Amino acid sequence: MSHRKDRDRFLELRHQNPDYKGFRGYENAPSKTGNTPLVAVNCSVCGKKRNVAVGIAEEQGENYVCLTCEAERESTASITP
Repeated sequence: MSHRKDRDRFLELRHQNPDYKGFRGYENAPSKTGNTPLVAVNCSVCGKKRNVAVGIAEEQGENYVCLTCEAERESTASITP
């Protein structure tokens, strides 16, 4: 893009949101703040590798059950009398 088009785009975004300060890099993007670090853990039921928050991985360790297996287990438990 040309300098003029960049400036026009910035002014348009500034008009839509007066607090817009311009691009500050991908590391400072609002979507990046607050993200928890993830670690790969294998599900103890299906064996698939899942990305899980570090705290959950440390808490459950080798007994981790993924959400898919947990939901399947709950649905089976609710059907069985």
